[in-house]
Amino acid sequence: MIRYQHYSFDLWLTLIKSNPLFKQERTRFFYNHFNLSQKPLEEVGRIFRRVDLMCNAINEKTGGNIDAEEMYLMVINEINDYSNNFGEIDLAQLYQDMEALVLRHLPVVYCSATVKVLQQIREPGNSTVSLLSNTAFIKGSTLRRVLQELELDRYFDFLLFSDETGMSKPNEKMFRLMLEQVANLRKNACPPLNNIIHIGDNERADIQGAQVTGIRTLLINSNHQCISSLLN
Repeated sequence: MIRYQHYSFDLWLTLIKSNPLFKQERTRFFYNHFNLSQKPLEEVGRIFRRVDLMCNAINEKTGGNIDAEEMYLMVINEINDYSNNFGEIDLAQLYQDMEALVLRHLPVVYCSATVKVLQQIREPGNSTVSLLSNTAFIKGSTLRRVLQELELDRYFDFLLFSDETGMSKPNEKMFRLMLEQVANLRKNACPPLNNIIHIGDNERADIQGAQVTGIRTLLINSNHQCISSLLN
């Protein structure tokens, strides 16, 4: 097993994946509360998917971050045939309702090897570990609570989320910020770049983004390679 001094992980589809019940209930919520055009339930689900893919592509292209509230307004706008009448929408309450749904239908750990690998890379005590995640409909503040509920938070020295930094992978600045945090964690002594690795499922956002900084990378899950390969 090759040991690195710092491990950086993506979150979604790397360490956790969405609970299907959450997406079903979220779709039903918008179908019931924001569907003046009476779109079919299935079409509301497809609208969520389109907005998710569009905003993700924009964030990857610009390196910025579209906020969750903006994404929910985009969904409502498309459900209602691009009507921009948002005046009566309580965005703070809407997000609270969505957060409650997430916590009721928690994401699940990606696979049986996930926790085992996190435990083993932390066991010797000389490696540090962080999370570097783009966010979308679910904010970093909510994801911190999710990680606590899943008992994954204990494995990380620090967490970086795109909605909190204002930057999205593959933006080089996002990875540079991670390196700065590592240096701060190690009292201004960042390990050599070849002793730092970023692990994720997205070829562009995770692998190409990280490689620009000169650190090691590992693509998993989207290419049939499991997180357990870190232990080989």
